Amino acid sequence: MKLLSNTKKVIHLILIMAIVAIAAPYVIGKLNFYGISYAADAAPKSSTIPASISSLSLNAPVSYADAVALAAPAVVSIKTTKEIPMELNPLFQDPFFRYFFGDPRGNGGGGDGEWNGGGRGEGGNERPKEVLQGLGSGVIVHEKGYILTNNHVIKEADTVVITLADGRTANATVVGTDPDTDLAVLQIKLDKLPVITMGASQKLRAGDVVLAIGNPFGLDKTVTQGIVSATERTGADIGILENLIQTDAAINPGNSGGALIDSFGRLVGINTAIYSRSGGNQGIGFAIPIDQATDVMNKLIEGKRIIRGFLGIIMQSLNKEIRDYLDYKDPDGVYIRAVVRGSPAQKAGLLPGDVITKINNITIKDDRMALRIVAGLTPGQSYPLEIFRKGDHMTFTIIPVERKQPAPPAAKQPKGKESESDS
Repeated sequence: MKLLSNTKKVIHLILIMAIVAIAAPYVIGKLNFYGISYAADAAPKSSTIPASISSLSLNAPVSYADAVALAAPAVVSIKTTKEIPMELNPLFQDPFFRYFFGDPRGNGGGGDGEWNGGGRGEGGNERPKEVLQGLGSGVIVHEKGYILTNNHVIKEADTVVITLADGRTANATVVGTDPDTDLAVLQIKLDKLPVITMGASQKLRAGDVVLAIGNPFGLDKTVTQGIVSATERTGADIGILENLIQTDAAINPGNSGGALIDSFGRLVGINTAIYSRSGGNQGIGFAIPIDQATDVMNKLIEGKRIIRGFLGIIMQSLNKEIRDYLDYKDPDGVYIRAVVRGSPAQKAGLLPGDVITKINNITIKDDRMALRIVAGLTPGQSYPLEIFRKGDHMTFTIIPVERKQPAPPAAKQPKGKESESDS
């Protein structure tokens, strides 16, 4: 009997030790979770100390390298050249001076012809030329070699050379341009081209992380990171149809035409302008939303004309003085400064001094918004337009015509602010 009792004690002891062995890790883990340590912590088995869970965001990526690796191969460098007549020192107009110091036209000393304002001097002598070079960026958006960039990057260029991220180069042809949105489409003939993944700019919100990829100051494949500061921005003076993404991702000269991508590497905008008093980045950059750019790009690739509506009104956003003068209290609307004679606006009965409150049943916030809406109207189709006039709200029917593109300048124009565009 005594032997049996001892056997039971041994079995009980074994069961207790087994339970302790199984439960110990769970109990120790619980103690550590509540900040209670034990002696064994003094000698950890590994020198790696994991970060506290509370100090990490479980959703935010630690690195954006994957997004950059996906998008960067499709971002290209654009180099342009343009020949212009060289500006000569006025002393070369003097035959006596040319006699002793030579004639830059290559006629030797003693030439007596004078330069005119064009590319040749009297007697058919060509003026010396200088070559201007420009740098910008672009994004490969199709396997057939279509590249999306800014119009101002390639405007009036004689040659356009594309350099890919892998080092290959090719001459580009201009498929089409749209100055109103500052967009241009180029094409190169190369095989196995990397194509960027398209995103959706309409889903962007202030605070979303974005990255700019481009060629600032000739430093190709440069990546900068920031957030979306605002959407539907205007006032950058890049065209009449501004509807821009504002970002604080560093954008500098040479970034124009490059990619603005989201944290997944998808294209959401085309970098186009900066707000700066020094010429460098000051934390305010602008990009054309990719939804708008895609629509323009597809039309240019298909060879379609970009057709936009025109009413023939010159507008101005409302200010306190205008509101007080008109006794207009509503927060929305845009003031008509002038009406073009014979235009659809005059035919419909609109007058200077009217306040446009709605176009095609869309409430108008400011003049830039009104320009975008009018440009989107189909010429020849009827639309309702609501105004405020002398205390009364009135509705008119308007039939827009096609907006004509301004003719390119015949000669170099002096620097200055462009005149106002009408709508």
